[in-house]
Amino acid sequence: MANLRDVQLRMRAVRQTLQVTKAMNLISTAKLRKGRRLLEDTEPFFNRIQKSMYDILSGAGAMQSDFFGSLGGIRGEGPKEGSPAVVAVTSDKGLAGGYNANVCRQVNTLCASLEKPVLIVIGSIGTRYFAHSPYPVLESLSFKSKLPDLEDAKEFTDYLIAQYLWGMFSEVHIVYTHMYSTVKVQPTVRQALPLKLEKLQQEIAETGGQKRANLQFEYLPSEKAVFDALVPFYLKGLVYGALVEAYVSEQSARMAAMDEASKNAEEMLGSLQIHYNRVRQAGITQEVTEIISGSAALLD
Repeated sequence: MANLRDVQLRMRAVRQTLQVTKAMNLISTAKLRKGRRLLEDTEPFFNRIQKSMYDILSGAGAMQSDFFGSLGGIRGEGPKEGSPAVVAVTSDKGLAGGYNANVCRQVNTLCASLEKPVLIVIGSIGTRYFAHSPYPVLESLSFKSKLPDLEDAKEFTDYLIAQYLWGMFSEVHIVYTHMYSTVKVQPTVRQALPLKLEKLQQEIAETGGQKRANLQFEYLPSEKAVFDALVPFYLKGLVYGALVEAYVSEQSARMAAMDEASKNAEEMLGSLQIHYNRVRQAGITQEVTEIISGSAALLD
């Protein structure tokens, strides 16, 4: 009977775990849908800014701007000095399968190819991991597991632009997880700064835009002034897209992990149920045997 009691306790623990994994699966599904909807609503606005930037560059030719790698610092003289910055977007919570491990692995690979990089870590998991890495962590941020909004993206983008223009960052890379589908999430590296004309054209083509060249517009007060005013909006869109993509990828990874955990819990519960039935049947058989043996002894 002691063995039977132990099996009952194990079955109760597995049932409680199963309830938690199913609840987390449903919560992640709802958060994923909300994040994808917000990203799709804001995407057209930032895509239009991106096309406007490319239109200016196509018509102006070689434009002198601090947002290109040919100029450096707020003085705009010589090549840019400073350290390459790597923004690592991780999560604040675990139980998401290999989501955070894949991001950290991608960050280590990127840092190994750069000279004296510095890290800007978003998420508690990444902060704890990179605290023991050989690369210095300049800043660590956390959104407390909530869906990032445009204000969060703007504040973070303003910080990156200020440090880049001042000359502290020679370039800025963002490592986040892109969700291609609900079954495929993959770490991705995006170079936010300095800007490159070829990269802008490639991004426009990837979003379904037509090739835009030889377009002539009139800009007031000047092409450079309009371009420099659009760049922060473009970078804010890039950062916001990366943060939301990482958020929905985290929810997708957690949803898949909880689904797999639920299946394993159900299989374990089925095995324990069979074991429980066998132990219970063995106990009943033993009691019946004892009763029969006792009755036979009394008759003798």
